[in-house]
Amino acid sequence: MARRRKGRPVNGVLVVNKPQGIYSSDAVQQVKRLFGAQKVGHTGSLDPLATGVLPMCFGEATKFSQYLLASDKKYWTRIKLGVATDTGDADGDVLESKPADHISAADVEAALPAFRGEIQQVPSMYSALKHKGQPLYKLARQGIEVEREARCISVFSNEIAGFSNAEGDVEVELEIHCSKGTYIRTIAEELGAQLGVGAHVTALHRRAAGPYTEEDMVVLDELGKLRDEDVSLDKFLRPIASTVGQWPEVVLTDATAFYVRQGQAVQIPHAPTSGWVRLSESSSGEDNLFLGVGEVLDDGRVAPRRLVATQ
Repeated sequence: MARRRKGRPVNGVLVVNKPQGIYSSDAVQQVKRLFGAQKVGHTGSLDPLATGVLPMCFGEATKFSQYLLASDKKYWTRIKLGVATDTGDADGDVLESKPADHISAADVEAALPAFRGEIQQVPSMYSALKHKGQPLYKLARQGIEVEREARCISVFSNEIAGFSNAEGDVEVELEIHCSKGTYIRTIAEELGAQLGVGAHVTALHRRAAGPYTEEDMVVLDELGKLRDEDVSLDKFLRPIASTVGQWPEVVLTDATAFYVRQGQAVQIPHAPTSGWVRLSESSSGEDNLFLGVGEVLDDGRVAPRRLVATQ
C-alpha cells in the first residue's frame, strides 16, 4: 500500500522574499508548515547571506520548476574591495587584506567588460552544486576541495549602481542580469583579483527570477502572522501557468485538447513554427485552462511535453 502523504494538496507558485541568515531549504520548510502543503520545492538556491526573489512551487507546479531553474536572474550586490575571504562572501574567514583606497569607480568600470557577455566561470566550492551527491559547500566545510570544470555563463548586463570610499573602506554596488548558473561571489572574487586587491560579497539581493520580480514577493513573517489570524494563505499563490507565462500561448479546442491529454501531437493553425509553447484549452471563463507545455515539431505539429495531472 502506498504511503499516504502528509498535508493537503496545494497547487501554485509562491514568490517569497527569502530572509537573510537562512538557507533556501529552511524557507521551504517554513512555507510547507504554514500552508500545511503536501509538496513544496524552491527553484534555485540563495545563499544564507542573500535575500530576495525565491519562487516556490507547490504540487503540480513542481513539474514546471525546471523551467524556472533555467531562467535568467537579476541581482543587486554590494562588494567590499581589499578583503578576500575563503567563501567569497562576508560569512567566510578573511584570507588576505590589502589597501584598496587607490581604487576608483573608473578603475572598476574599466574592469567590468571582462564580466559581461559569454564568459567561463568556475563554480565556487561554497556553492550548492553537487559532487557525487554531496553539495560542494558541505565538502568545503570539511576542508575538502574538488576540481570543478569551468562553465559558460552569460552576463547580459553588469553595471555600477554605487561606489563609496569612506576612510579606505571601499565598496562597489553592481546591478547584474545573468543566465542560470552564474555565481555572483565568483564575479566578486575575480573582480577583486583583476583589480589586484581581492574582494568579497557583503550583500546580495535577487531582484528577479524568470517571470517573477520583487513586486510578486511576500514576506515569511507576514505569512506567519496572517496564518495565526486564520487568514487563508492560498490567495498569495500564483497560477501554475505563471511558471511559463512569458512563453507563447497555443490555445486548443476541446477536440485537440483531448488528443494532447493522450500524449499525441496535434496540428494547430497559426501556432509558432518552432520552440516551446504554453498549452491552454479554450474556456468560456475569463481565462483559458492551462494544460502544460509543448514543443513545436519539425513538421509543425505541437507535441505535449509536460502536462498538469488535474485541474
